[in-house]
Amino acid sequence: MEFMNVYKEWCENEYFSEETRKELLSIKDNVAEIEDRFYKDLEFGTGGLRGVIGNGTNRMNIYTVRKATQGLANFIIKENAADRGVAIAYDSRRMSPEFADCAALCLNANGIKAYVFPSLRPTPELSFAVRELNCIAGIVVTASHNPPEYNGYKVYWEDGAQVTSPKDVMIIDEVKAVTDFNNVLTMDKDEAVANGLYNVIGPDLDDKYIAKLKEQVLNPEIIKEVGKDLKIVYTPLHGTGNIPARRVLKELGFENVYVVPQQELPDSEFSTVGYPNPEDPKAFALALELAKEVDADVVLATDPDADRLGVYAKDSKTGEYMSFTGNMSGMLIAEYLLSQRKAKGKLHSNGAFIKTIVSTNMADAIANEYNLKLIEVLTGFKYIGEQIKWFEQQGTYEYEFGFEESYGCLIGTHARDKDAIVAVMALCEAAAYYKKQGLTLWDQMLNIFEKYGYYREGLKSITLKGVEGVAKIQKMLDDLRANPPKQLGSYKVLAVRDYKLDTVTNMETGEVTSTGLPASNVLYYDLTDNAWCCARPSGTEPKIKFYMGVKGKSFEDANALLSMLTDEVMKVVGE
Repeated sequence: MEFMNVYKEWCENEYFSEETRKELLSIKDNVAEIEDRFYKDLEFGTGGLRGVIGNGTNRMNIYTVRKATQGLANFIIKENAADRGVAIAYDSRRMSPEFADCAALCLNANGIKAYVFPSLRPTPELSFAVRELNCIAGIVVTASHNPPEYNGYKVYWEDGAQVTSPKDVMIIDEVKAVTDFNNVLTMDKDEAVANGLYNVIGPDLDDKYIAKLKEQVLNPEIIKEVGKDLKIVYTPLHGTGNIPARRVLKELGFENVYVVPQQELPDSEFSTVGYPNPEDPKAFALALELAKEVDADVVLATDPDADRLGVYAKDSKTGEYMSFTGNMSGMLIAEYLLSQRKAKGKLHSNGAFIKTIVSTNMADAIANEYNLKLIEVLTGFKYIGEQIKWFEQQGTYEYEFGFEESYGCLIGTHARDKDAIVAVMALCEAAAYYKKQGLTLWDQMLNIFEKYGYYREGLKSITLKGVEGVAKIQKMLDDLRANPPKQLGSYKVLAVRDYKLDTVTNMETGEVTSTGLPASNVLYYDLTDNAWCCARPSGTEPKIKFYMGVKGKSFEDANALLSMLTDEVMKVVGE
């Protein structure tokens, strides 16, 4: 049992603090717990390094953070880029400031400057800072929307996007090569500051970030006209969005912004919400209470690191607040931006619309409507950021809009990751624009369905923790790969995309072509009638996710079709 040897090393090596060793000795008789903590090292997935906070190689702690940073430092030095420095931000989670300093001081000990925000900041502002400060890389300490026991560590490269292939694999290899914690460097903070290695980012960068967001406004005169009447309820869910979201809305002229008081301030325990994910209806409970009190037009929630945005808006016919999926809010923003840019002559003739493979097919219809190139990428916003980099390098397309179904989008290219602050701004601008026309955002969403078709999507996640869970998830995918379904309810399977094997198999002809995308352990099924489903393991949580999409003749029809398809997919995987 190799994990026991690693456990004993942590218990005995004086590199680890006395407190750490004492805590680990307290679980000496719990083999299952020891195995879970030490059976592997945390690895970079679609969201970087992420895990439960605690002691062990499979946990987030100062040692695993420092080890990852030493690997990153080694890579930066090999790239001859140590003089460029690394920007660092963090959110409101447990140990976030400590992990940020831990990373900074490891970089400093390796002769690499660190530029650290003085307090919590949104992830997209870190993406912006990397390019603004001309850094070689960036680090943001966050576990995004995960429960409070989690924290994480995401690495960005000089283009401002999360690291993609081949550099992500090269960094992972460098991290894996750090096998002796005694070779992981750190230094005293006061010494690092005195030597000009540890630098605190000033408020001018906040000003530049907000200014860049405001450049994306299309109808400032309508905001000035309607902004005094539009009522907005907003919750940062105890995270980083509070100050920048309120600031940009205020500076634009939105006068009635009601922040949920119980969730305004940072709280590492997320005590009023538990699971701080705007995808979860429970996260909106307090915001909806406030919305009803003030008769709000729109209700918004950002996750702790402010890269995801959830939305509710009033149905003018019933007076009820209606929930938007990430696909719906993404399409609402896209239709507003593209229609307004077209009307103002600001739409590029070589514009591109980027979506991830598990996002709605309505995006294809909207791209077609505005004569944009529709580009599909793997799940993970870093692939959208990568496309923007390639556009600039190759001079092929101009970025118009990019989104993913998990409540993330990017308006503009100031950042290269999803940005909920700019999304808050755009949705409020859209709400003002449609309010002037006598429409709520929900009314406009129904108009969009009428225009493009009733596309509906769903997600089923199966959580399988620990070593056994990893094996079960892999077996599910292996079984699907070996025995692809030919029929799912009333839908016929037209093609199977296997992104791990880089194959697209036509189920009628047997013809096999390439996916054209990087290898990823994902299976995708193109179905008749514009329907589809997809299976993929989460890159950040112990889950396998099943995505489904349909197109119906009405809202009710689409919901019924989605329910049927979801049931059929669960039957196939034995759930």
